[in-house]
Amino acid sequence: GLNTLINKFSLAEARRAEKFLQRDLVSNSDKTSEEFAIKIFRDIFSVTIKKTGGYFVIPIPDYLKHAVNFHEREWKLVNRHVENGMVFLSPRESVRLIRWKLSGYIGSKIKSANTPSMSDGFEDKVKRLSALAKKFVVNTVVTGAYPPCIEHAIEVLNKGENLSHSGRFMLATFLLGRGQTIDEITPLFKNAPDWNEKVTRYQIKQLSGETGGSKTKYVCPSCEKIKSNNLCYITPDCDNIINPMQFGRKRL
Repeated sequence: GLNTLINKFSLAEARRAEKFLQRDLVSNSDKTSEEFAIKIFRDIFSVTIKKTGGYFVIPIPDYLKHAVNFHEREWKLVNRHVENGMVFLSPRESVRLIRWKLSGYIGSKIKSANTPSMSDGFEDKVKRLSALAKKFVVNTVVTGAYPPCIEHAIEVLNKGENLSHSGRFMLATFLLGRGQTIDEITPLFKNAPDWNEKVTRYQIKQLSGETGGSKTKYVCPSCEKIKSNNLCYITPDCDNIINPMQFGRKRL
């Protein structure tokens, strides 16, 4: 639908903007460009960023607010260089940190813009494109066997919205734990703004233990971890479970 198209376009533009921001941050000859990039961080994303040598530093609270979208180990605070309450980042990492915020900002501007009336002669073409777009939307039937956090994650993907890295990890490991195959899980992510089938399959294979040096099979995170990642949508049906894998199991 239209939202999926806007989200995909916004993410593509965000990635393009990253290149310009990174170039401005590493510009040693043009202080104006560097200052302008830092101003964008501050005014649009409320991130206070300062240059220290070849790195940029941001306060821990700002870092944690944005790093929650990443699941990779290198983004964990314990794996970062931290001094005096400031996290050190390279120019590339600095702009990568705000990718989803930047994408959301672009998308909000598009959605709030006044839509001009359609020019004569375009109606039929637009209708054909709209009909064609529906073929690429993957809707998933959610059964009552899924806990609300998983239902919400699937709903986010069905809408073509971005699901955080921790949300994707939760969803994939839950479905793997329920016995679903990689072929069954992969299409769930097709509406994601950054959809790439090859990358998605590779990542799910890693989670399943099929690939990777350690052959580790990852398990669904606990409810406590899910709450800390703001992915919990608890209902009375959760019945005090401590892991989504327990959802729906009757207690004796």
